[in-house]
Amino acid sequence: MAGTYEGRRFGDRKEGRLLRSLPPFNRFIPYIMKNRNDATNLYSDALEISEIEHWLRDLRKSDWKGMGMLHLFLAAYVRTVSQCPAVNRFINGQKIYARNNIEVVMIVKKTMAVDAEETAIKVIFEPTDTIFDVYRKMNEKIEEIKAGDENNNTEDVAETLMKLPGFLLRFAVAVLKSLDYVGLLPQALLDASPFHGSLIITDLGSLGTLPVYHHIYNFGNLPFFLAFGSKRRAWEIDRTGQPVERKYVDYRVSMDERICDGAYLVNSMKYMKYFLSHPQELEEPPKQVKFDVF
Repeated sequence: MAGTYEGRRFGDRKEGRLLRSLPPFNRFIPYIMKNRNDATNLYSDALEISEIEHWLRDLRKSDWKGMGMLHLFLAAYVRTVSQCPAVNRFINGQKIYARNNIEVVMIVKKTMAVDAEETAIKVIFEPTDTIFDVYRKMNEKIEEIKAGDENNNTEDVAETLMKLPGFLLRFAVAVLKSLDYVGLLPQALLDASPFHGSLIITDLGSLGTLPVYHHIYNFGNLPFFLAFGSKRRAWEIDRTGQPVERKYVDYRVSMDERICDGAYLVNSMKYMKYFLSHPQELEEPPKQVKFDVF
Protein backbone atom coordinates (compact mmCIF):
# COMPACT_ATOMS: atom_id res chain seq x y z
CA MET A 1 0.00 0.00 0.00
CA ALA A 2 3.00 2.30 0.15
CA GLY A 3 3.17 2.82 -3.61
CA THR A 4 6.67 3.44 -4.96
CA TYR A 5 7.98 4.43 -1.54
CA GLU A 6 10.30 1.96 0.13
CA GLY A 7 11.92 2.18 3.51
CA ARG A 8 10.92 3.94 6.68
CA ARG A 9 11.50 7.61 7.40
CA PHE A 10 11.68 9.48 10.66
CA GLY A 11 8.14 10.00 11.94
CA ASP A 12 6.71 6.88 10.32
CA ARG A 13 5.10 4.15 12.43
CA LYS A 14 5.30 0.39 12.23
CA GLU A 15 1.82 0.18 10.69
CA GLY A 16 1.97 3.19 8.39
CA ARG A 17 3.84 6.17 6.96
CA LEU A 18 3.36 9.78 7.97
CA LEU A 19 1.63 11.89 5.32
CA ARG A 20 3.74 15.02 4.95
CA SER A 21 2.15 16.68 1.89
CA LEU A 22 -1.38 17.20 3.24
CA PRO A 23 -2.68 20.80 3.45
CA PRO A 24 -2.07 22.51 6.82
CA PHE A 25 -5.79 22.63 7.65
CA ASN A 26 -6.13 18.84 7.27
CA ARG A 27 -3.14 18.29 9.53
CA PHE A 28 -4.52 20.79 12.05
CA ILE A 29 -7.95 19.13 12.45
CA PRO A 30 -6.73 16.18 14.62
CA TYR A 31 -5.49 18.70 17.20
CA ILE A 32 -8.99 20.16 17.44
CA MET A 33 -10.85 16.83 17.46
CA LYS A 34 -8.47 14.74 19.57
CA ASN A 35 -10.71 11.71 20.09
CA ARG A 36 -12.10 9.44 17.42
CA ASN A 37 -15.61 9.65 18.86
CA ASP A 38 -15.48 13.45 18.48
CA ALA A 39 -14.88 13.03 14.76
CA THR A 40 -17.28 10.24 13.86
CA ASN A 41 -19.52 10.59 10.82
CA LEU A 42 -22.42 8.17 10.35
CA TYR A 43 -23.50 6.84 6.96
CA SER A 44 -26.32 4.50 6.02
CA ASP A 45 -27.49 2.89 2.79
CA ALA A 46 -29.40 -0.11 1.49
CA LEU A 47 -28.33 -2.64 -1.12
CA GLU A 48 -30.91 -4.18 -3.47
CA ILE A 49 -29.88 -7.84 -3.66
CA SER A 50 -32.27 -9.62 -6.05
CA GLU A 51 -29.62 -10.11 -8.75
CA ILE A 52 -26.83 -10.46 -6.19
CA GLU A 53 -28.57 -13.46 -4.64
CA HIS A 54 -28.64 -15.21 -8.03
CA TRP A 55 -24.93 -14.50 -8.43
CA LEU A 56 -24.15 -15.84 -4.96
CA ARG A 57 -26.21 -18.98 -5.56
CA ASP A 58 -24.29 -19.67 -8.78
CA LEU A 59 -20.98 -19.34 -6.91
CA ARG A 60 -22.16 -21.61 -4.10
CA LYS A 61 -23.08 -24.28 -6.66
CA SER A 62 -19.47 -24.35 -7.83
CA ASP A 63 -16.38 -24.30 -5.61
CA TRP A 64 -17.44 -21.46 -3.28
CA LYS A 65 -19.97 -23.16 -1.05
CA GLY A 66 -19.90 -20.65 1.80
CA MET A 67 -19.83 -17.48 -0.30
CA GLY A 68 -22.14 -14.87 1.24
CA MET A 69 -22.82 -11.23 1.96
CA LEU A 70 -19.88 -10.98 4.39
CA HIS A 71 -17.41 -11.82 1.63
CA LEU A 72 -19.13 -9.41 -0.75
CA PHE A 73 -18.94 -6.49 1.70
CA LEU A 74 -15.30 -7.23 2.46
CA ALA A 75 -14.36 -7.56 -1.21
CA ALA A 76 -16.18 -4.32 -2.04
CA TYR A 77 -14.32 -2.53 0.77
CA VAL A 78 -10.94 -3.90 -0.35
CA ARG A 79 -11.65 -2.84 -3.95
CA THR A 80 -12.71 0.61 -2.72
CA VAL A 81 -9.37 1.00 -0.93
CA SER A 82 -7.61 0.10 -4.19
CA GLN A 83 -9.29 3.09 -5.85
CA CYS A 84 -9.70 5.45 -2.87
CA PRO A 85 -6.59 4.80 -0.74
CA ALA A 86 -7.23 7.68 1.66
CA VAL A 87 -9.98 5.66 3.38
CA ASN A 88 -7.17 3.42 4.64
CA ARG A 89 -5.50 6.22 6.58
CA PHE A 90 -5.48 6.45 10.36
CA ILE A 91 -4.83 8.95 13.13
CA ASN A 92 -2.33 8.42 15.93
CA GLY A 93 -0.74 11.08 18.10
CA GLN A 94 -2.76 13.78 16.26
CA LYS A 95 -0.98 12.92 13.00
CA ILE A 96 -2.34 11.34 9.81
CA TYR A 97 -0.78 8.18 8.39
CA ALA A 98 -1.28 5.96 5.35
CA ARG A 99 -1.59 2.35 6.47
CA ASN A 100 0.84 -0.16 5.01
CA ASN A 101 -1.71 -2.99 4.76
CA ILE A 102 -5.45 -3.52 4.55
CA GLU A 103 -6.21 -5.03 7.97
CA VAL A 104 -9.78 -6.13 8.69
CA VAL A 105 -10.92 -7.03 12.20
CA MET A 106 -13.98 -9.17 12.96
CA ILE A 107 -15.43 -10.55 16.17
CA VAL A 108 -16.45 -14.20 15.77
CA LYS A 109 -17.98 -16.87 17.99
CA LYS A 110 -16.16 -20.18 18.27
CA THR A 111 -19.53 -21.95 17.98
CA MET A 112 -23.05 -20.86 17.04
CA ALA A 113 -24.33 -21.14 20.62
CA VAL A 114 -25.71 -17.88 22.06
CA ASP A 115 -23.37 -18.07 25.06
CA ALA A 116 -20.35 -19.18 23.02
CA GLU A 117 -17.05 -17.42 23.65
CA GLU A 118 -16.18 -14.52 21.34
CA THR A 119 -12.77 -13.74 19.96
CA ALA A 120 -11.27 -11.25 17.51
CA ILE A 121 -9.60 -12.17 14.24
CA LYS A 122 -7.50 -9.92 12.02
CA VAL A 123 -7.07 -10.67 8.33
CA ILE A 124 -4.58 -8.97 6.00
CA PHE A 125 -5.72 -8.21 2.44
CA GLU A 126 -4.02 -6.79 -0.63
CA PRO A 127 -5.61 -4.12 -2.87
CA THR A 128 -5.38 -6.56 -5.78
CA ASP A 129 -7.42 -9.25 -3.99
CA THR A 130 -10.51 -10.59 -5.73
CA ILE A 131 -13.61 -11.78 -3.91
CA PHE A 132 -12.20 -15.31 -4.17
CA ASP A 133 -9.01 -14.21 -2.38
CA VAL A 134 -11.16 -12.54 0.29
CA TYR A 135 -13.25 -15.70 0.68
CA ARG A 136 -10.17 -17.89 1.07
CA LYS A 137 -8.30 -15.64 3.51
CA MET A 138 -11.34 -14.93 5.68
CA ASN A 139 -12.50 -18.53 5.86
CA GLU A 140 -9.02 -19.84 6.61
CA LYS A 141 -8.72 -17.49 9.58
CA ILE A 142 -12.22 -18.30 10.89
CA GLU A 143 -11.66 -22.03 10.61
CA GLU A 144 -8.29 -21.68 12.34
CA ILE A 145 -9.97 -19.99 15.30
CA LYS A 146 -12.90 -22.40 15.51
CA ALA A 147 -10.69 -25.47 15.24
CA GLY A 148 -8.17 -24.36 17.85
CA ASP A 149 -8.61 -25.26 21.50
CA GLU A 150 -6.14 -22.64 22.70
CA ASN A 151 -6.57 -18.87 22.90
CA ASN A 152 -5.38 -16.66 20.08
CA ASN A 153 -3.00 -13.72 20.61
CA THR A 154 -5.81 -11.29 21.44
CA GLU A 155 -7.16 -13.53 24.18
CA ASP A 156 -3.67 -14.21 25.53
CA VAL A 157 -2.98 -10.49 25.94
CA ALA A 158 -6.35 -9.86 27.59
CA GLU A 159 -5.90 -12.84 29.91
CA THR A 160 -2.46 -11.64 30.97
CA LEU A 161 -3.67 -8.10 31.69
CA MET A 162 -6.70 -9.30 33.64
CA LYS A 163 -4.42 -11.08 36.13
CA LEU A 164 -3.35 -7.66 37.40
CA PRO A 165 -5.17 -5.97 40.28
CA GLY A 166 -7.41 -3.08 39.26
CA PHE A 167 -5.01 -0.21 40.05
CA LEU A 168 -2.15 -1.90 38.17
CA LEU A 169 -4.45 -2.72 35.25
CA ARG A 170 -5.43 0.95 34.96
CA PHE A 171 -1.75 1.90 35.04
CA ALA A 172 -0.90 -0.73 32.41
CA VAL A 173 -3.64 0.56 30.09
CA ALA A 174 -2.38 4.12 30.56
CA VAL A 175 1.13 2.97 29.62
CA LEU A 176 -0.20 1.17 26.53
CA LYS A 177 -2.07 4.32 25.44
CA SER A 178 1.09 6.41 25.90
CA LEU A 179 3.19 3.96 23.92
CA ASP A 180 0.54 3.89 21.20
CA TYR A 181 0.46 7.70 21.05
CA VAL A 182 4.17 7.90 20.22
CA GLY A 183 4.24 4.76 18.05
CA LEU A 184 6.18 2.51 20.40
CA LEU A 185 3.71 -0.34 20.87
CA PRO A 186 5.48 -3.65 20.14
CA GLN A 187 4.54 -5.26 16.83
CA ALA A 188 3.22 -8.32 18.67
CA LEU A 189 0.65 -6.14 20.47
CA LEU A 190 -0.32 -4.40 17.22
CA ASP A 191 -0.87 -7.78 15.59
CA ALA A 192 -3.03 -8.94 18.50
CA SER A 193 -4.98 -5.73 19.02
CA PRO A 194 -8.56 -5.62 17.66
CA PHE A 195 -8.38 -1.81 18.01
CA HIS A 196 -5.71 -1.33 15.34
CA GLY A 197 -6.60 -1.89 11.70
CA SER A 198 -8.35 -0.55 8.61
CA LEU A 199 -11.88 -1.72 9.25
CA ILE A 200 -13.90 -3.63 11.82
CA ILE A 201 -16.96 -5.37 10.38
CA THR A 202 -19.92 -7.11 11.97
CA ASP A 203 -22.52 -9.33 10.29
CA LEU A 204 -25.72 -8.69 12.24
CA GLY A 205 -27.67 -10.52 9.56
CA SER A 206 -26.38 -13.75 11.08
CA LEU A 207 -28.26 -12.73 14.23
CA GLY A 208 -31.42 -11.90 12.28
CA THR A 209 -31.42 -8.20 13.11
CA LEU A 210 -30.96 -4.83 11.44
CA PRO A 211 -27.57 -3.08 11.51
CA VAL A 212 -26.56 -0.54 14.14
CA TYR A 213 -24.39 2.55 14.09
CA HIS A 214 -21.50 1.14 16.08
CA HIS A 215 -19.06 3.46 17.80
CA ILE A 216 -15.40 3.48 16.82
CA TYR A 217 -12.83 3.22 19.59
CA ASN A 218 -10.73 6.05 20.97
CA PHE A 219 -7.98 3.56 21.80
CA GLY A 220 -6.09 2.29 18.77
CA ASN A 221 -6.54 3.68 15.27
CA LEU A 222 -9.46 1.92 13.53
CA PRO A 223 -11.13 4.59 11.33
CA PHE A 224 -14.10 2.53 10.01
CA PHE A 225 -16.80 0.34 11.54
CA LEU A 226 -19.18 -1.35 9.09
CA ALA A 227 -22.30 -3.23 10.18
CA PHE A 228 -24.79 -4.91 7.86
CA GLY A 229 -28.04 -6.57 8.77
CA SER A 230 -30.49 -9.25 7.76
CA LYS A 231 -32.34 -9.32 4.46
CA ARG A 232 -35.66 -7.51 4.29
CA ARG A 233 -38.43 -7.29 1.70
CA ALA A 234 -40.12 -4.12 0.48
CA TRP A 235 -42.98 -3.45 -1.93
CA GLU A 236 -42.21 -0.61 -4.34
CA ILE A 237 -43.61 0.93 -7.52
CA ASP A 238 -41.54 0.28 -10.66
CA ARG A 239 -41.15 2.62 -13.63
CA THR A 240 -44.35 1.37 -15.22
CA GLY A 241 -46.36 2.06 -12.07
CA GLN A 242 -46.68 -1.59 -11.11
CA PRO A 243 -46.02 -2.85 -7.56
CA VAL A 244 -42.93 -5.08 -7.27
CA GLU A 245 -41.35 -6.85 -4.32
CA ARG A 246 -37.64 -6.24 -3.82
CA LYS A 247 -35.10 -7.51 -1.31
CA TYR A 248 -32.59 -5.33 0.51
CA VAL A 249 -29.70 -5.51 2.95
CA ASP A 250 -29.16 -2.37 5.03
CA TYR A 251 -25.70 -1.31 6.13
CA ARG A 252 -24.30 1.37 8.43
CA VAL A 253 -20.82 2.87 8.51
CA SER A 254 -19.17 4.87 11.29
CA MET A 255 -16.07 6.68 10.06
CA ASP A 256 -13.34 8.97 11.36
CA GLU A 257 -13.77 12.14 9.30
CA ARG A 258 -10.28 13.39 10.13
CA ILE A 259 -8.55 10.98 7.74
CA CYS A 260 -9.75 12.84 4.62
CA ASP A 261 -12.28 15.46 3.55
CA GLY A 262 -16.02 14.86 3.40
CA ALA A 263 -16.25 14.88 -0.40
CA TYR A 264 -13.63 12.12 -0.58
CA LEU A 265 -15.48 10.01 1.99
CA VAL A 266 -18.78 10.41 0.12
CA ASN A 267 -17.11 9.46 -3.16
CA SER A 268 -15.60 6.40 -1.46
CA MET A 269 -19.04 5.28 -0.29
CA LYS A 270 -20.27 5.62 -3.88
CA TYR A 271 -17.43 3.41 -5.05
CA MET A 272 -18.28 0.79 -2.44
CA LYS A 273 -21.98 0.87 -3.41
CA TYR A 274 -21.00 0.42 -7.05
CA PHE A 275 -18.84 -2.63 -6.32
CA LEU A 276 -21.54 -4.09 -4.07
CA SER A 277 -24.06 -3.68 -6.88
CA HIS A 278 -21.70 -5.05 -9.57
CA PRO A 279 -20.09 -8.02 -7.82
CA GLN A 280 -18.91 -9.62 -11.07
CA GLU A 281 -16.20 -6.94 -11.23
CA LEU A 282 -14.80 -8.31 -7.97
CA GLU A 283 -14.06 -11.66 -9.60
CA GLU A 284 -11.00 -10.13 -11.30
CA PRO A 285 -8.20 -7.96 -9.85
CA PRO A 286 -8.51 -4.21 -10.41
CA LYS A 287 -7.02 -2.92 -13.66
CA GLN A 288 -5.18 -0.25 -11.70
CA VAL A 289 -4.34 0.32 -8.03
CA LYS A 290 -4.09 3.90 -6.81
CA PHE A 291 -1.72 4.83 -4.01
CA ASP A 292 -1.93 7.53 -1.37
CA VAL A 293 -0.05 10.82 -1.43
CA PHE A 294 3.24 11.33 0.38
